[in-house]
Amino acid sequence: MSHTAPLLIQPRAADLGHGLMVRRLLPAAVQRSVGPFVFFDHAGPVTLAAEDTRGADVRPHPHIGLATVSYLLSGEIIHRDSLGTHTRIRPGAVNWMTAGRGITHSERFEHPAAFAGGGLELLQSWVALPEAFEECDPAFAHTPADALPVREEEGAWLRVVAGTVYGLASPVQTLSPLFYVHAELQAGAVLPLPTGYSESAAYVARGAVEYGGVRYATGQMFVFAPHASGAITAPAVATVVLLGGEPLGRRHLFWNFVSSRKERIEQAKEDWVAGRFALPPDDHDEWIPLPGTPAAPPPEPGAGTVPPAKAP
Repeated sequence: MSHTAPLLIQPRAADLGHGLMVRRLLPAAVQRSVGPFVFFDHAGPVTLAAEDTRGADVRPHPHIGLATVSYLLSGEIIHRDSLGTHTRIRPGAVNWMTAGRGITHSERFEHPAAFAGGGLELLQSWVALPEAFEECDPAFAHTPADALPVREEEGAWLRVVAGTVYGLASPVQTLSPLFYVHAELQAGAVLPLPTGYSESAAYVARGAVEYGGVRYATGQMFVFAPHASGAITAPAVATVVLLGGEPLGRRHLFWNFVSSRKERIEQAKEDWVAGRFALPPDDHDEWIPLPGTPAAPPPEPGAGTVPPAKAP
């Protein structure tokens, strides 16, 4: 087993409003990305009264140059986007939205099940796109939980959300080599580290786990050294997310925009302020302004997105 200690990332807490708390792990000062994953948030769990749920809604906003990956541990979300998509995401399913040259979407909590039971608990990540696909046409794919491969062995249950790992292949289509796994570990369970990828990390969503003689607590992410081996063990019941893949090179991030080129970020800012992004056709009465600017005139509703980016 590799004796190089993993790099520890501590969560940064943020309140998105109405008690919807988020732990942000990526990007971090000590580690900007893991494989192609450039952003990772854990929201909730939170329970809101019915009269408060709309205040927690994420209004329409834009993305470029990435794929957003939404995965619920509990609760329910209504997704709408500028392609005309209108779908519900439930626990165990995955929403994979490829922004490419530009897309807008909203996440609403209008369904009665949104904050029911244990409350809303969402894992939200962004995957950078290879440079050749940064300006691809936007796309959306919803994969239900029962379509994702699952394995259970000696107290370790896991679902492969995306990629190929542990001998299982997710049907979710990706544009670069990566893996994303949701694991539930019983006390005493042992989970070998994923292999075959340059970069990998584990996030402890619930409980605590041990690796290399070190215990990692709820909310912590630890990034493994290259070619690390061994296994994660669970002293008690724990929920763990494993992710990683092949790095794609430096990416610039501003707000909801990701690109290999700074000037592309500036163009996206101008496009949003000028109303050149289309809003979801059935959710276009409000939107989130660009940070630091007043609300601009609304973009036109409709199933379309911004024109292709200017040539570099």
